[in-house]
Amino acid sequence: MTAAEALDADVGRDFIRDIIAADVAAGRVAEVITRFPPEPNGYLHIGHAKSIALNFGVAQEFGGRCHLRFDDTNPTREEQEYIDAIKRDVRWLGFDWNDHLYHASDYFEQLYEWAEHLIRTGKAYVDDQSQAEMRASRGTLTEPGRNSPFRERGVEENLDLFRRMRAGEFPNGARVLRAKIDMGSGNINLRDPTLYRILHARHPRTGDKWCIYPSYDFAHGQSDAIEGISHSLCTLEFEDHRPLYDWLIENLPVPSRPRQYEFARLNLSYTVLSKRVLIELVRDGHVAGWDDPRMPTIAGLRRRGIPPAAIREFVRRVGVAKANSVVDIGMFEHAVREVLNRTALRRMAVLRPLKVVIENYPEGQSEELEAVNHPDNPAAGTRRIRFGRELYVERDDFMENPPKKFYRLSPGREVRLRYAYFIACREAVKNAAGEITELRCTYDPATRGGNAPDGRKVQATLHWVSAADAVSAEVRLYNQLFSKPDPNVGAFAADLNPNSLEVIGDAKIEPALAADDADAPVQFERQGYFYRDPDSKPGRPVFNRTVGLRDTWAKVQAGGR
Repeated sequence: MTAAEALDADVGRDFIRDIIAADVAAGRVAEVITRFPPEPNGYLHIGHAKSIALNFGVAQEFGGRCHLRFDDTNPTREEQEYIDAIKRDVRWLGFDWNDHLYHASDYFEQLYEWAEHLIRTGKAYVDDQSQAEMRASRGTLTEPGRNSPFRERGVEENLDLFRRMRAGEFPNGARVLRAKIDMGSGNINLRDPTLYRILHARHPRTGDKWCIYPSYDFAHGQSDAIEGISHSLCTLEFEDHRPLYDWLIENLPVPSRPRQYEFARLNLSYTVLSKRVLIELVRDGHVAGWDDPRMPTIAGLRRRGIPPAAIREFVRRVGVAKANSVVDIGMFEHAVREVLNRTALRRMAVLRPLKVVIENYPEGQSEELEAVNHPDNPAAGTRRIRFGRELYVERDDFMENPPKKFYRLSPGREVRLRYAYFIACREAVKNAAGEITELRCTYDPATRGGNAPDGRKVQATLHWVSAADAVSAEVRLYNQLFSKPDPNVGAFAADLNPNSLEVIGDAKIEPALAADDADAPVQFERQGYFYRDPDSKPGRPVFNRTVGLRDTWAKVQAGGR
């Protein structure tokens, strides 16, 4: 089935799919062909994942195909790094364009010929006004624009100037080619939009062949028509551009007639998806790069350990709507937990270690215990873990003077060690500064495996790591990059979360974690889901927290709120 198994089989229905189904049933399209058209001027983010899943998904569902087409019409902002990253991200999400990889630059010659066609038919002209003059004459939402003084140039003069623009006779910004539509239109996009601008810049694919480049609005629809796109699916910000899309299609001798449809973009709380902001976050050093795990980029999510199946499941649940809205970040994290709970192996890791000495356990002795790799999947098997006199437990699992309802370790209290024994704390050892450095405990040999033969119960089970073979690791605890659910895009730096990253330099992990370099998240029992970072080195693994275990979104859903 592919196309991420048709978006993991259960896609449901939405207005886009209803439109396509009606077109197919009525015979208006011979084949459903969609496209994902990214600009190679940055990395893809989770909002793009929704568009990718929709375009590739509907094409698969209706037996068609989806093209990957780079909108490479602005060479000053495009880089090969972005092109490579986009390809990598689309494939990682589970989708493939097969042989249908295209670039707007593939069509530059044809687009130029069609621009001349508009000039010959009196529907385009060369304008000598400056950008400031054009902006001033464009009008406002309540006032019509004014015609350019160059709007009535003759066809031959326009052709001559346009050809000289192509030949490189004029500097950047000296002239543009504009469509001649209606400066009084209520839709500002129809007020003689720019079709070509002069830009003396080397293009990654065409080199120095061109010094004029088409606008997105001119290149997009015509590229769709060249490729035979049946349904051009865009986010809502392009809704006001659709009349221009249709005008160009209707006034050019294009080989096909694609139709544009708009759907709501994905917006997440505590998240900014503005490409400008993402670029500034990287450029100004607020994050460590495009793949920083705090970033909403596909690369960042991948490095954080988010599975592609969780992203696909999330966008499936969000659905395809006609109106913009903001989705609670908890919904995304809930989808991540659901996938990881099914797939992630369990391991033990102590993030803030506190040493435990079991005084009645024989010195120099140890034993191996059996631990399950996944409680709900017997096929995942078991592993052996070592138990001995000295252990590490989580510092937060001990309180010297605990309040009510604190059921973990404290003086005189007994708890269970996961897969091991009951232990009771006898004494907390402190240093000269009064800080607790070690716990002195005893264990009950009769409780091996974690059960008491006399039937007594304990109220807490703790994870632990044997001190004798524990491996030190760096653990990076990632939180939301922004401290507000609705960050101010215009002044985003003020809303950055100063606690978005906490680095723990000396966590203790069980040997199975250190030895396993598989590219898959694991669950640190009682802690959350973690993923081995590429910064890991032999003998010094680094783990990123993917998501914690607590799922507030599930509680909200259960409560009907």
